Order: sequence, then C-alpha cells, then structure tokens
Amino acid sequence: MKLRQLGNTKLRIAEIGLGCMGMSEFYGQTNEKESIATLHRALELGVNFFDTADMYGNGANEELLAKAFKNQWGKLILATKFGIVRDSNEATKRSINGTPAYVKAACNASLKRLGIDVIDLYYLHRVDKNTPIEETVGAMADLVKEGKVRYIGLSEVSPATLQRAHQVHPITALQSEYSLWTRDAEQEILPLCEKLQVSFVAYSPLGRGFLTHKITSPDNLEANDFRRIVPRLVSENFDTNLHLVEQLEKIAKQKQCTPGQLALAWTLAKSERIIPIPGTKRQRYLEENVQAADVKLTQDEIAKLDKLFSPDAIAGARYSEEGMKYING
Repeated sequence: MKLRQLGNTKLRIAEIGLGCMGMSEFYGQTNEKESIATLHRALELGVNFFDTADMYGNGANEELLAKAFKNQWGKLILATKFGIVRDSNEATKRSINGTPAYVKAACNASLKRLGIDVIDLYYLHRVDKNTPIEETVGAMADLVKEGKVRYIGLSEVSPATLQRAHQVHPITALQSEYSLWTRDAEQEILPLCEKLQVSFVAYSPLGRGFLTHKITSPDNLEANDFRRIVPRLVSENFDTNLHLVEQLEKIAKQKQCTPGQLALAWTLAKSERIIPIPGTKRQRYLEENVQAADVKLTQDEIAKLDKLFSPDAIAGARYSEEGMKYING
C-alpha cells in the first residue's frame, strides 16, 4: 500500500483508508466477528488509517475498534468525530453541538470508549450554526495543547468556514463526500485544500456501494438499510443512476477491474491530496477495494469518466432534505 501525506504533518498514511461506520449500523445487519476480522485484515494489507465517529452505533463503533485494536494502536492512525447528538428517545432525531464545553466532554467520552490517551485526528462532524466556528475550533485546539488530540479536522464545511477555522488552528484534514457521482468539492473546496495543505478525506467514494454495481434493485437492500431513503436510490432516480453504473462496468471490463475499483482509481487519480475511505464490513470487499490502488488511469480515461458522471447526469440529492441542511456548513 502506497502512502500519502496527512495534511501538513509528517504522518504518512495509506492512500486508501477504511470507513468503519457500517460495521455498527446504517447498512443492514452487522456481524462483530466478521467486522473485527476485516479490521485485522486491513492492517495486514497495509491499511493504517481508520475512520469512526461517536455517533456511529451511539458509541458502539468506537468500542468495536477498541476491542479489535487493543495493544495495536501504535500500528495505525485513528480518526473519530463529534458534534452530531442523537436523541435518546427517537433514533432518527439529531441535533448539532459544537459548544466548547461539549467539544471537551465528547472528546473525553471517545477516549474512554476507545481506551486510549490521545486521538490522532479529531473531526467536527457537522457545523453547529449556533456556535461560531472560531469557538468550536478554539476548544479543539485546547485539546491539542492538553495532549488529548494530535490533529484536528472538519467535515462537510464551506470554503469560508474552512478558512475561518484554519486561522484559529491549522486544519489537517477536511472530510466530505466525494466520488464519481458527488463532485461538489471540485469547485472550491479541493482547490482550497491544495492551497492550505489540508488533506481531503473522501467518504462514500463508492457512492454508498452503488458504484460497485452490486446494488441493481432497491430490493437488494435490507429493510433497515438507510440507503432505502436516499433520494438517489428511490423510484425513477434509481434507474437513471443505474444506467450510469452499467456504463461504468463496461469501462471497468476493458480495464480488467471491477466498477468499484475503477471508481476508487478515479478518486485517487484526481489529487495526491485526496485520501478515500471506502467503508466495508466484509473482508472480501476490503481486499477488492485495496487492489484499486493498482489500477492506473490515463488522462483520456479520467476525462471519459468525468463526462459520463457529469454532475447534471446524476439524478437526486445525496441526502434527504433534512440531511442536506447540515451540508456545506
């Protein structure tokens, strides 16, 4: 596994990381034994960058990583997040909290669940519109001074917010959705990350699994899979987007790779600043994803994919109307 620089730090991390969210919820049934085996296999394959958050499984995802990596933390770089607060009585109801007091309380809670003394990369998961970003990042900077956090990051923020935050304390990474079918970041955020030497961590680089062409019908998704309500995967939007993925598969066959590997190779080719973190809870998909690093694209092939997945060709929003309120904060 080749390495890429994390922000403006001396850390070198695997060019493909692992998103761990689905191991605890959102994507149907979970299997702790297989998830832990997948985490261990990732380390064996050279993946050393793991992404979680305190809201995944209401802390269960952090606890899962604690169980898998006990006495192995020195082999990896851990990123976790705070800021999304889930209602204890209603699973789908959430709020955002970026107040200084909550920043510190959330960090202490994550450290306890993980069983570690310091978090490598700590993200603000979503922007609290009622708290100035300077106050939130200031509190995160205090955590760095206290030795509880090494580096700080932001998720799904606007260019203006990133610049304001960066003036308070260096931002090491910005995590946002980015893939062939979600390319908003190309307009302003990616150029700004290049300018500020901020790593761009791309979550859902496989379009929540849709770009792998393993989801050919909504019926492929389990009843408790949140993708059943994602606008791009409902009614006529599903069919329109599936047609694009069918074209992706044709190109992948010519390259002798899978559609998912082609999608990841495209993401890697876009910039050395980008670190995709495809999520999976199964070893076989992990291995497939890691092999995407061996797929090399020409500029003509990249341009062909750019054209096929032009933003106006994608049907539907990437989140529900409620979810989109927290994007580009």
